[in-house]
Amino acid sequence: MAKLDPIVSEFATTEEAEAHDAWVRAKVREALADTRPPVPHDQAVARIDAVLAKFEKKA
Repeated sequence: MAKLDPIVSEFATTEEAEAHDAWVRAKVREALADTRPPVPHDQAVARIDAVLAKFEKKA
């Protein structure tokens, strides 16, 4: 288990870095294989704004 320099990497070991890389690659493959129609930007932002507004009301 090789340790990584914290200035060079956010991961403590090469194993952690490789595991994260594999996870990201799997997520990208999953997203590319998704056959649902894309959500327009304005609609996505409106959804996020609605969720944030709920949290602001609770705070």
